[in-house]
Amino acid sequence: MKKTITLLLILGLLSNLNILAQQTPAPKQSEAITITGATAHIGDGTIKENCTLIFESGKITAIGGSETESKGQIIDANGKHIYPGFIAPGKSLGLVEVNAVRASNDQDEIGDIIPHIRSIIAYNAESKVVESMRPNGVLLAQIAPKGGRISGTSSIVQFDAWNWEDAAVKTDDGIHLNWPTLFRNGRWWMGEPRGFIPNKDYDKQVSEVKTFMQNASAYGKGTSDEINAPFAAMQGLFNGSKHLYIYADGEKEMMDAITNAKESGVEKIVLVGGYHAHKIIDFLKTNSIPVLVNFTHTLPKFDDDDYDLTYKLPKLLMDEGLTVGLQNASASNFQTRNLPFYAGQVVAQGLEKEKALQLITGNNAKILGIDADYGTLEVGKSATLFISEGDALDMRTNQLSRAFIDGRDISLETHQTELWKRYMGKYEGK
Repeated sequence: MKKTITLLLILGLLSNLNILAQQTPAPKQSEAITITGATAHIGDGTIKENCTLIFESGKITAIGGSETESKGQIIDANGKHIYPGFIAPGKSLGLVEVNAVRASNDQDEIGDIIPHIRSIIAYNAESKVVESMRPNGVLLAQIAPKGGRISGTSSIVQFDAWNWEDAAVKTDDGIHLNWPTLFRNGRWWMGEPRGFIPNKDYDKQVSEVKTFMQNASAYGKGTSDEINAPFAAMQGLFNGSKHLYIYADGEKEMMDAITNAKESGVEKIVLVGGYHAHKIIDFLKTNSIPVLVNFTHTLPKFDDDDYDLTYKLPKLLMDEGLTVGLQNASASNFQTRNLPFYAGQVVAQGLEKEKALQLITGNNAKILGIDADYGTLEVGKSATLFISEGDALDMRTNQLSRAFIDGRDISLETHQTELWKRYMGKYEGK
């Protein structure tokens, strides 16, 4: 009897796990697919009307007009829109499932300077939060660790996989550095004033980072057989195989961070956040620094900032010729699905719609170093794209009908869509 009850309990648990599991990853593309009649938004600032797009074996093989001869399965997308898959930088997606549940939080590790911690091996490909990105067109992301001064090493993944090995698009692409701030929030519970107060330890903290980077550079030039994991992880910054993602917002902090990184021999630098980047345009252009601007749906940080600074900052930087991408590293993971609507907000500030699209497609791919395969709709690149019923930057009309990752026809079902169908069925039946 006890064995029977135990077996029933196990079967019940397995049944529940099956219900809660992510959609089964799609099989490899087996035949050519042709999408006809759609408006193709290339992701480089251009569009093609009445476009015919063909992809085979996961790669785009043709993109032209109505005269292009179709092959294989034909999808009539007349009146619809084709977009490259949106790319979300600097997120801990797949590392945190529920913020309030400690056991599901694997985005941070013990230690303050831990560049050797690799986020990719902790990535959960069956995350329900990851699954919820796809219906809005967010199909790739940079999975980055959080916390500490140097948080660790990120990797870039696609959102339809069995495990992290399948998901990986580019492993160990960069190291994430949280630069010290000149001001910090006062700890009112310890008797400090509320709001921003001077950080008296700024110079000391900067010196610690600078010393570590110089020692890491020296380690790479040495001949010792002794392995130092943190120093070894940094070597990609000095040979150009990794990017250094610097999180900084203030004028002095940004300039100090970039200057110190350059002096240490770092070849590829990306500024993340850049809240006051519009005040150091010439410095950023001189040093060829791309910027991953924070998401637009936020309030100004300081009383003397323009009330709409966060809304218009991407446009201010793009108008000056900087390479700009859009991210929401400081927001909760679930908000990443709103990435296209953050770009849409910049359109409302006067940026051309196709340029706004670049913020989350071509520009993000270029900044992350995956533009050879992703970010734009071009022959030879990955068929990671989707078909939307309308404008993908508008939450009212971004309704996906099909989506593909590397040519695989992926499911757009999620826990949210299942609940929507369940309760719409309930209320429509009344």
